[in-house]
Amino acid sequence: MGWNSWDSYGLTIDEAEFKANADWMAKRLKQFGWQYAVVDEGWYLQNPESSGKPAWQFTLDNQGRFMPAPNRFPSAANGAGFKPLADYAHSLSLKFGIHLIRGIPREAVAKNLPILDSAYHAAEAADPSDTCSWNPDTYGVRGNPAGQAYYNSLAKLYASWGLDFIKVDCISSRPYSATEIHMISAALKKTGRPIVLSLSPGPTSLAVADDVRQNAQMWRISDDFWDYWSLSADQGWIQTLYGQFATAVGWAPYAGPGHWPDADMLPIGYLGPRPGLGSARPTRFSHDEQRTLLTFWSIIRSPLIMGGDLPHNDDWTTSLLTNNTVVWSAEPEDGKGHYLAIFNRGEVAQTIALEWNELGLKLGERYKLHDLWEHKDLGFAPSLNLTLQPHACVVYRVRK
Repeated sequence: MGWNSWDSYGLTIDEAEFKANADWMAKRLKQFGWQYAVVDEGWYLQNPESSGKPAWQFTLDNQGRFMPAPNRFPSAANGAGFKPLADYAHSLSLKFGIHLIRGIPREAVAKNLPILDSAYHAAEAADPSDTCSWNPDTYGVRGNPAGQAYYNSLAKLYASWGLDFIKVDCISSRPYSATEIHMISAALKKTGRPIVLSLSPGPTSLAVADDVRQNAQMWRISDDFWDYWSLSADQGWIQTLYGQFATAVGWAPYAGPGHWPDADMLPIGYLGPRPGLGSARPTRFSHDEQRTLLTFWSIIRSPLIMGGDLPHNDDWTTSLLTNNTVVWSAEPEDGKGHYLAIFNRGEVAQTIALEWNELGLKLGERYKLHDLWEHKDLGFAPSLNLTLQPHACVVYRVRK
C-alpha cells in the first residue's frame, strides 16, 4: 500500500512535490497501512517538460547509471543521489521507491562508460537491437557477465540510497523479458537489503506466472489503468474498470504473501497538476465506481497504490483510503466469518436474491450481515436480497 507520482505528475515531479505527498501520507494514511512513497518515471530528466524526446537532457554518473536531476531534486546534488530523499521518507516511518526503465542508458553506451566493480564497459552489456518501443532512453541488457555486472552496480547503488521498492518498466510484457528480470532479481538479492521488485507494464501473461512469482513481488496484470469505466474512443489501449474484472480472474490462484498480481494504481481523487495521461482533473469515476474499485482491488488482493495528488484529497477520497474494514481485509480478526462482495457491472439497477448455499454457505442458516462501507449492522438474514445501482457494489462481513 502506498502512493506513486505518475497519475498526478507524469514525468515531472520534483522534490518539494514528493515531500508534500509523503508528509500527507505520513500524517493521514500511515496508520491505516499506507507506507510506500514512489517517484515514478523520468526522475533523471533535467527538462521533462521539453517538447519531444530527442530534446531531453539526462543525468548520469561516471558508471553509466541514471542519477536524480539536481535541478528537480536539490538534495541529490554532489553525487548524493536519492539517499537524502529516502532518509526523509524513512524519518516519516515511510518506505521509499523509484521507477526505472529496463536496460542501460544509450548515453552510457555511446561513451562506453565503465561498469562499477568489474572490468566491463557499457557497450559489452548493451544490446542495441533491443529497445523499449515506447521509451528510447535505454538499450536492453545482454544476458552475459557484463550485463549482470551492470545490474549488480544498479542494485548496489540503490541499496546504498536506502531504497525499499523499485518498479521496473517495459519488462513484463511485449515481450516478457525473462533474462533481464532474472538478472535484476539476482542483483537485488545480492545486496542483502529487502527491496520490493515491481514489474510493469501489463498484461503479464499467465503462461509465465510461475516464473514471475519466483522473481518479483508485484507484476502488472493489465495495460495502464485509468479513470474509465468502459472503453473510450480516444484511449482504446487502456484498461478499464469494467475490463479489469475479467482480467483479474485468472490471476486469483497466484496471489499470496510475497507475490501479488498488480491491477495498477488507483486513479482517484485529484489527478493533477500534471497527470501522466490527459489534463488535470478530478477522477472521472463516480462515487459508486470508486467504491467498486477499492472493493474489487481489495478482494483480489491487488497492491493498493494511490495515484491522486494526496494534498488535494477531499473528505470522500480520504474516507475511501482510511476505511480499514474494506481496504485489504484479508481475514476477520477473530478468524470467524466471511467477506462477501457483490458488484453490478451493468447499466441498469439489479435486484439480487440469493440463497446462502449459492454462496458456499449452509442452506437454512441465518447469517448476520455487516455493511463495511456504510458501517452498519444489518442483522440476521435467512437469505440475501438487495438492489444495486449501475456500477455499484456492496461488501459484507457475514457471520453466524
